[in-house]
Amino acid sequence: MQSSPPAGMLGIDFGTSNSAMSWAAPGGGTSRLIPLEGEATAMPTAVFFNAEDRCTHFGRDAVGQYLGGTEGRLLRSLKSLLGSPLLNESTVVNHQQISFQQIVEIFLNELRERAAQVLGAAPTRVVMGRPVHFVDDDPARDAQAQQSLQDAAQAVGFADVSFQFEPIAAALDHERRLTRESLVLVVDLGGGTSDFTVVRLGPQRMLLADRSADVLATTGVHIGGTDFDQRLSLGQVMPLLGYRHHGPQGREVPNRVFMDLSTWHLIQWLYLPRAIAQAQNLRSNYSDVRLHERLMRVLAQRDGHRIAHEVEQAKIRCSLQDTDTTVDLSGVERDLAAQLAPADMAQHLEALLARTVACARECVQRAELGNASLDAIYLTGGSSALLPFQRALQAEFKGVPLVEGDLFGGVASGLAYSRA
Repeated sequence: MQSSPPAGMLGIDFGTSNSAMSWAAPGGGTSRLIPLEGEATAMPTAVFFNAEDRCTHFGRDAVGQYLGGTEGRLLRSLKSLLGSPLLNESTVVNHQQISFQQIVEIFLNELRERAAQVLGAAPTRVVMGRPVHFVDDDPARDAQAQQSLQDAAQAVGFADVSFQFEPIAAALDHERRLTRESLVLVVDLGGGTSDFTVVRLGPQRMLLADRSADVLATTGVHIGGTDFDQRLSLGQVMPLLGYRHHGPQGREVPNRVFMDLSTWHLIQWLYLPRAIAQAQNLRSNYSDVRLHERLMRVLAQRDGHRIAHEVEQAKIRCSLQDTDTTVDLSGVERDLAAQLAPADMAQHLEALLARTVACARECVQRAELGNASLDAIYLTGGSSALLPFQRALQAEFKGVPLVEGDLFGGVASGLAYSRA
């Protein structure tokens, strides 16, 4: 293995749900995605601390270890903690206190090590993707989120760290396939954020050193796939555990536990003794104590992440097949399952999708354009494949063609172009 860092630029799309990397050699060549798990160029942003052999697992391996019943801690949606006070909180992993900032560093270090295996040496220059807003309507927390990600990147050995908006990176990747100049609305709908850019693209424009004048507008909102998962879980699954259930006095069971249980990065807190005791004290709020018994079984078995995974997979099936599916809850109770139909999904996600599409419209308005001026809407980010979202987008931007790009690799590919 060569000792000096390879010449070129690494792009890292550190995503809420999935992460990807690309590499571009100096001189403006085509970037290439780096395989992360076998041939797969994207992997879940997941870390599993195995309590049995004290090893740390990543990506699909991490999720598989957890779902296979291995004793340990699964952590997902780490990006959602950026800009939050929780990032500097610590948790116990294999009898040791570790902060969530350190866990972000552990994941980024693994990405750098996997890049080194492909490139022959560990890279020291990186362009990190970032959403238009890590945190909505709070510039101070937004700046802190980027600083925390920069600190993590530098801590694992990246000496030269820069940032690029994720939708702009996706635009730079899309541009490589255009044959004429176009005005494009780039839609990057990921696990935690939805970001939009109106940008002028084209073969001749790629030759320009300064592209700032080609970016006509950017907008973003803190809504993504994990928010969709939460709404679907609350709508279809959590009622089976007591959400919106009315107790003997006619009052609803307090809903905090269900909100946390349906939010990826908060689930782990419910396994603490204090949280379990609080959930146990809810028993008197239930008319049907069987629902409470299910809730306590979920917490005792630490099944929260498993349920969240099942909801996510049901969402994907329901969208891809446009048909009814089920959420398997047999681990909680024999033959227990929640139903999910396309109509349910559309209903539960209607308000979130309306806000997301409104953010896209705001971006076009800031660019002082109408539908007729747009040549295409370019889709990237795994959640942009969601049928209800695409239908809402088509209804808002009638006549503008949707172009589906590399949903999980487009941002990473474009990041490497940013400073290659």
